[in-house]
Amino acid sequence: MIRVLIADDERLVRCGLRRILESDGGISVVAEAGDGAEAVAAAARCRPDVVLMDVRMPGTDGLTAAGRITAAAGQTAPVATASAGTVPASSTPKVVMLTTFNLDEYVHEALRAGAVGFLLKDTPPRDLIAAVHVVAAGHAMLAPTVTRRLIEHFARSGVSRAADARKRLAVLTVRELDVVRSVARGMSNTEIGRELTMSEATVKAHVSRALAKLGLANRVQAAILAHDADLA
Repeated sequence: MIRVLIADDERLVRCGLRRILESDGGISVVAEAGDGAEAVAAAARCRPDVVLMDVRMPGTDGLTAAGRITAAAGQTAPVATASAGTVPASSTPKVVMLTTFNLDEYVHEALRAGAVGFLLKDTPPRDLIAAVHVVAAGHAMLAPTVTRRLIEHFARSGVSRAADARKRLAVLTVRELDVVRSVARGMSNTEIGRELTMSEATVKAHVSRALAKLGLANRVQAAILAHDADLA
């Protein structure tokens, strides 16, 4: 059963999302939050697998909350937040941002904050349910329009951005860099293993070591860095 936390400042939106998600027998909504601070506390308390987070909320907004929730990734001990509670590193939720605004700055900031998905609120119910399953399984999920805009953004990346990204990636071994490059191409661990002739467990180990060396929370951030370096 996939445990989901819904964070949105509108009660009707939360009720609608709950009804959609719980129509799927494999999803359970374990908590709701009306702002970012409540979302951080609820994530610490309920340990959901997935958080559906509104971008714009009063007080602590969704982007700030996403960063606080995912900050525990890669840590060996619980991380305290500025609001309340802690998020155990071993159960860091996968955060999917929800918004009615398809704006570039939200997409980039959300992904860099550690979110693994970004969906518009007009996403069809069946696609929303599918997205929850996809991210719970450890994959990224971006709305098609968001993906196109993200690609356009990377295509416009300047020389300085690429140079900075390559400098950061220099800490990786050749094999780790190969794996990160494959991650940026959207390949699964199984596909990477097949292409690079290594076991899936070895791929996972390379990904984990690369994320730790780079100080990143997840595969999406690694993919962004690789794109910035023009490696994918």
